[in-house]
Parts: sequence; structure tokens; C-alpha cells
Amino acid sequence: MASSLAHRAITDRTINLCRFTSSFLRSFSTGSPNPTDTAASASSPVSNKPKKRKKKNLFEVAQYLPNWGLGYHMAKTHWVGVSYQITKINLYKDGRHGKAWGVVHKEGLPAADAPKKISGVHKRGWRYIPSLSKSIDSVPSMTKPAEGAPAAPEVQPA
Repeated sequence: MASSLAHRAITDRTINLCRFTSSFLRSFSTGSPNPTDTAASASSPVSNKPKKRKKKNLFEVAQYLPNWGLGYHMAKTHWVGVSYQITKINLYKDGRHGKAWGVVHKEGLPAADAPKKISGVHKRGWRYIPSLSKSIDSVPSMTKPAEGAPAAPEVQPA
């Protein structure tokens, strides 16, 4: 029994010595890198690839505009010279889905008289177009003037 324990201790020592020498020789090799080195470099805070931003659908863009973007121009990122002026939005409860209507504009001029339902509002890639300013007269105001209120007298120059 004692001889078997001594024999086992000798074999354990030789195995550990072989492991040590193989890892020592591997550190000098010019071949593939050590697996522990690659794991450390992958978990480093500096990454080579820039993080990709998720594109937004129409409602995610409109939520940051006043009055949910009514009267503002929006277009898909790949459209050139075409945009929609938003006239009506029906939102679902989550605020990211719904339906939208608008007047199509080409090169900044209205291409249609009546608003139509905008297709593809849930697809990613919508953007706000700040160069086309919001026209105040195109969107009806939310307040109605009082019917019984007297009109202010107009002053005419003499």
C-alpha cells in the first residue's frame, strides 16, 4: 500500500513537470496564441468595431417632436427629395406603433392635395427633416375661438 502511494506521488510529479514544460515551450512558439490570452483580449474594454445605433421607426422619431410631429416633415433615410408632412397620428398604447397620415411633398412642394395613409411607418430608418419648416396654417389649431366673443375692432391707418 505504501509503495503504491509513493508510485502515485512520483507519477503526479512527472505529469505536473510535463505540463509545466509544455506551457513553458508554448509561450515561446510563434504559432497560435495562448487561449487565455485571447480570452483576456476579447474582454478588454477597447473594441475594434464601433457600436451600431438602432434605426428608428416613424413613431420613435415623432415622439421627440412637439405634438407628436404633427405638421413636421419626415422621410425614410434612403428617400431623396420626398417627404411626408404629418397630418394625423393614431398611436397604440405602447407609443411605438400605430397609423399615420400625411401629405406627400416632392422637392419641398406638396405633390398631393389630400393626406393619405403612410405605409411602412413601423419599418426602421425614418428621420426628421428640419430644413423644411413647419407651416402653421397647414395644421389646424387645437383651440377654437369663442363664438359669442366680440371681434376686436380693426384699426385702419388714416
